[in-house]
Amino acid sequence: MSKEVKAWAATSPEKIEPLRITRRALDDEDVAIDIKFAGICHSDIHTVRSEWKKTEYPLVVGHEIAGTVSAVGKNVTKFNVGDRVGVGCMVNSCRKCENCKEGEEQYCLNMVETYNAKDPKDGTITQGGYSKYIVADQAFVLKIPESLPLDKAAPLLCAGITVFSPLNHWHAGPGKRVGIIGLGGLGHVAVKIAKALGSEVTVFSQTDSKKELALQFGADTYVTTSDPKAFDGLGRKFDIILNTVSAKVPLEKYLSSLRHDGSLIQVGVPPEPLQIPPFSLLPQRNGIHGTLIGGIAETQKMLDLCGEKQIFPEIEVVPASYINEAYDRVVKSQVKFRFVIDVSTV
Repeated sequence: MSKEVKAWAATSPEKIEPLRITRRALDDEDVAIDIKFAGICHSDIHTVRSEWKKTEYPLVVGHEIAGTVSAVGKNVTKFNVGDRVGVGCMVNSCRKCENCKEGEEQYCLNMVETYNAKDPKDGTITQGGYSKYIVADQAFVLKIPESLPLDKAAPLLCAGITVFSPLNHWHAGPGKRVGIIGLGGLGHVAVKIAKALGSEVTVFSQTDSKKELALQFGADTYVTTSDPKAFDGLGRKFDIILNTVSAKVPLEKYLSSLRHDGSLIQVGVPPEPLQIPPFSLLPQRNGIHGTLIGGIAETQKMLDLCGEKQIFPEIEVVPASYINEAYDRVVKSQVKFRFVIDVSTV
């Protein structure tokens, strides 16, 4: 039977407040999860403020969900009651298209997002993780290794896979030089993962205020981009550059820093169109690419790597009553580096 649970929901673009919501009854393929922690992602803020697409209010956001299994449907074989699990940015897909069959469910044209999407199982609008409890199909639930604390695992389910997927796809590893633009919520995780994969890592940031932290996280080199000579000597150096910032950057300088057949991968979402001079691409057959989270198998691979290598995001755990203030701090870049809600306070 369906279940009424406590949550914090956006009732307008300006406010998130306590609300009770109804979760659907378990079907035979479903897993019921008692949520322990939910990460705050900038995507949550964009959605609450209806900045990307129309938001259906009231809406519970949150797609960095970590908790434990409390019940399973009769056909569930992947999970047992008590298992430590997570749910990320999607909760369903068509499972029939080419992308789904290749394990790239995030590129399915019928991919169902964890919130603000139509749930094909009951026709309701999906509600995210700022709540006590969620029901999800076993195909979109992930195992969290025992070596990953649940609070630190939560941000990996969006931030972690967002940066791991391009690093994995473009083969970051020994012998590869990787540049990371920005040392924020995405960038600091990217540094840790790229280093764990065996790459030589350089961080690009506007000021030198984060240099010590970047080196602490594993970066080999730090470039202060406000220095007029910042890019001197960096021509044709990098195999991969990952742009994690959502602001305008001089892409031509970064593209000129790529080696032959190098790739600049965009994961940040700036509000204005990217400016790409053609001759920053043509001479070395370089490319600029976009990427969106990762498939379920790849996300599990990322979680397993983070558990094995003890890769943890830097977090600040907050009560649910602090969500509105946390949003303001995220927008002002006043968090180091991810907020995580203690769902026991919901």
